[in-house]
Amino acid sequence: MTVLPLALGAMNFGTRIDEPTSFALLDRFVDAGGGWIDTADCYSFWNDPSGHGGQSEELLGRWLAARPGVREKVLLATKTGAEPVEPGSFPGRTTGLSPSAVRDSLHGSLRRLGVDAVDLFWAHKEDRDVPVEDSAVAFGELVRDGLTGRVGVSNHPAWRVERARRAAADAEVAPFSAIQLRKSYLSSRPDITVPGEDHRFGALSDEQLDHAAAHGMDIWAYTPLLRGWFDRTDRILAEPFRHPGTERRMDALTEVAVELGVTRGQVVLAWLIGGTPSIVPILGGSSVAQLDAALVGARLELPAELRARLDAAA
Repeated sequence: MTVLPLALGAMNFGTRIDEPTSFALLDRFVDAGGGWIDTADCYSFWNDPSGHGGQSEELLGRWLAARPGVREKVLLATKTGAEPVEPGSFPGRTTGLSPSAVRDSLHGSLRRLGVDAVDLFWAHKEDRDVPVEDSAVAFGELVRDGLTGRVGVSNHPAWRVERARRAAADAEVAPFSAIQLRKSYLSSRPDITVPGEDHRFGALSDEQLDHAAAHGMDIWAYTPLLRGWFDRTDRILAEPFRHPGTERRMDALTEVAVELGVTRGQVVLAWLIGGTPSIVPILGGSSVAQLDAALVGARLELPAELRARLDAAA
C-alpha cells in the first residue's frame, strides 16, 4: 500500500472531537491518500468523565464498521502502557508493559477497533518495573501470532530500545522497528519540562535519531506543529522553546514560507518529511480545513537551497 508519509492522530476522537467531525476528518484523510491512523488504548482518559480511555478506538471501530472496504485502505497503529489502572492514577499507576498486560491490552484494542489485527503496535511509555527485555519479547510474539504487523516504541531512551531489540533478536521474534517521539522544527531546552509532557525521554534527541537511522527504524513525530503555534496568534509558545535558537530558526522558517507562498506550519511538515532520515509527522487537527492545510505541507517539496537554509538555522 502506497500512502502519504504522515499519520492522522486520533487522540481526541470520540471525546473532545465529536463523532460527525471525527468521521469527516477520517473520510477526508483517506480520500486524500492518507493511510496511517494513530491512536492508543488510553485516549482520551483525561477528556472522559470515567477517567479511563478507549473512546478513540471505539470511535474508529464504529467508523470502520460504517465504511465497508475502508480497512483495506488504512493502516492502524495503537499503543499500550499508559492507561490508568483506576481514575486519577496516571502517571503513577498505569497498565504498564508486563507481558500479560501487553497481550491483554492488544486484545482489548482489537475488540474496540473491531479488527483481527493492527498494522503497528506501540509501547506507549517506559515501564521501569518490568525488564525491557521481557516487554520486547512479548511485543515480538504478537507479530508472530499475527495480531500486529509490526511493533514500535515511544518515549524510550535509545539505550533501552537497543536492549529491547537485542532481546527480540535473541528470542527470534520481531524487534521494535519504529520509534515515536516529539519533534518539530524548533527544539526545546533539555533542562526544562514541556508543559503537559509526562515523558522524560519524550523529545527526539540526536542520539535517538542516529540509533533509529542506523537500524532502519521508522521515525514518527508527535506534536510537530506545536499545537498550531506556528500559524495561530492565539497560541502561546511554551517556555522551553523560548531561547535564542528559536529566534534564528523562526527567521529562516518565515523567510522560506514567504518565498514559497505557504504557511510556516506547511514548511515544517515538508522539512520533517523530506529530511534524511525522513520523519513521519502525526497530524492532530480538529477541523477539515486544518487537515487540508496540513496535507498541502505533506506534499510540499522544499527546493534544495531552501532546505539548506533551514538546516543551517537549525
